Amino acid sequence: QVQLVESGGGLVQPGGSLRLSCLASGFTFGAHALSWYRQPPGKDRELVAAITALSEMTNYAASVKGRFTISRDNAKNTLYLQMNSLKSEDTAVYYCYVGWFEDDYWGQGTQVTVSS
Repeated sequence: QVQLVESGGGLVQPGGSLRLSCLASGFTFGAHALSWYRQPPGKDRELVAAITALSEMTNYAASVKGRFTISRDNAKNTLYLQMNSLKSEDTAVYYCYVGWFEDDYWGQGTQVTVSS
């Protein structure tokens, strides 16, 4: 079955960096677009970044553009999110997502806390 396992979250000071990873299995990784979402405390889940199957195109939320970079390694079935210049408002649980037709798949999430 489809599995998405995020890692790399943690506590970081404002201005710092983190790199999230999402290891996928159970589907043809290189055939699907993938996304990162996040859910800040007390707020709805929101799209952070997305990438097409062969990395031809990427898309970012306005709040992270220029600071975050989404990438993927299809040989390793892994999705990444490089997060630089982190701000307190980036504090959230970050989720990896893949979907097709009527099926949606989410990872368990990884906590990112930006605080001094």
